[in-house]
Amino acid sequence: MVIVSITPEIGLGGLKTYAGGLGVLEGDKFFEAGDMGLDYLVLTLYYRHGYVDYRFEGEEPIPQPESQPRECLEMLRPDEPFEIMLRGEKIIIQPWIRRYKTARAVLFEAQCPMWARKLTDRVYVEDNTEQQFLRYTLLAKASTYYLKNRIGLENVSIIDLQEAHTALILLLLSNGEKFRLIVHTPGPWGHPGFPGDLIAREFGSFLGDYVVLTRFALERLNKAFVVSEKQRDVIGKVFPQHKDKFSHVTNGIYLPRWMHPKLYEAYKRGWIDRELLVEVRRDSRSQLIGLVKKYKENVSIGDKPIVVWVRRLARYKRPYFIARFIEEHPDLEAFYILGGKPHPRDHDGLNYAKWFRRLHLRLTNVVYIHDYDIEKAQTILRGGDIFLFTPFSGWEACGTSYMKAGANGVPILSSRDGGVIEIVEDGVNGWLFGDDIRDFINIYTDPRAREIDDRDYKEFSMKLIDAIKLYYDKPDKYWEISLNAAKTIPGRVDIRNALRKYYLEE
Repeated sequence: MVIVSITPEIGLGGLKTYAGGLGVLEGDKFFEAGDMGLDYLVLTLYYRHGYVDYRFEGEEPIPQPESQPRECLEMLRPDEPFEIMLRGEKIIIQPWIRRYKTARAVLFEAQCPMWARKLTDRVYVEDNTEQQFLRYTLLAKASTYYLKNRIGLENVSIIDLQEAHTALILLLLSNGEKFRLIVHTPGPWGHPGFPGDLIAREFGSFLGDYVVLTRFALERLNKAFVVSEKQRDVIGKVFPQHKDKFSHVTNGIYLPRWMHPKLYEAYKRGWIDRELLVEVRRDSRSQLIGLVKKYKENVSIGDKPIVVWVRRLARYKRPYFIARFIEEHPDLEAFYILGGKPHPRDHDGLNYAKWFRRLHLRLTNVVYIHDYDIEKAQTILRGGDIFLFTPFSGWEACGTSYMKAGANGVPILSSRDGGVIEIVEDGVNGWLFGDDIRDFINIYTDPRAREIDDRDYKEFSMKLIDAIKLYYDKPDKYWEISLNAAKTIPGRVDIRNALRKYYLEE
């Protein structure tokens, strides 16, 4: 029986069909499902112009579309086109197929008419609410056609809806017992809503003046998941009337994609020692320095610890922690790698990009990698010495960047949020700071957010200074923590664990 995952984005390596963590996670699931021999089908959209790239005029970030690499396009194979109806017009859909062993990803591209082509231009970048609605209506209708006519609903065992963006399909298929909703964020961007008249026009059902898709899906389904143990508590505060429907399956990573090859082979043999880890980290550091020199030619790192903060630039991830720390400790002997993109319409995120760029231009020990992507992440997350993960407690559904660093024996300094509290043991294989808050505190309006930030930053700053001192003054202790990370984290974050819980233990 076919397992189906419907997702607004997927990161398959090279192809620019993702914006951030959800897409990379779905790519990791795709590859592991193929290795496990699962009959696994991903349905998503093909974005001709990717997500967003940036060029800079001084400190000012200028957003622009991404280009799809020709060599990556060659991995896709066309399937037979078909038609769906949108706005009362026929839309030609071209499915593109990417295969990996027993797993298939089908990416739907709108080809004509011209107005419909824009719906599959760029992931999460729309001109207005109707265009956003039509994009996810297209995904729902194309997925329905494909499941009915190319797969056969009788051959499908499970249909997982990744985020509520995909929930409109519930208005087209009545097999409710096969569907499950997986919520990947408590944040408002993960719970889109649309005017009821748009839904009535496309689906023939008036559900109310304004429909929040997460609530709509939860009202129709018996089962939903969140992606860490902590988030089950948090999401219960966001959707209290549906809290009993939620289970949790903590996210993971596809180890062959993210671990250094030598370290991965040692992990499979069940034997990792300090000598191997030092060798692997030395090799990874050398590759990372090579990458850094593409952004600053004359950079000199020497034996300084490389401190890494990389991920999507959004307020709840608190990029201002590391930026403030760098400015307040100009004489600290450390080298900082910053990376990540903001959404092109996120005012806060664009300001963080300016701040990072300003640090990059003015300080010799800071590099900002503004075009952070999967391939660069593989180099950066293996090659640092201290990895930072700083979300506001309660806002990070799980996170996986710390998993990728920790699996390579890079110690993590993290706030107590997401899945990190299931992975990191303070002072053993990394360090933790801040409170484990399980209420959903609005960081934009609640005055407690500023108080929490101030308290967290003080502890973060103190622990980061201590970690840097440990690197210099007590190298044996530093390597003990690194080795503990390399020994304990891979088994805890192997995405095979998540797929077994989703599909083999039901």
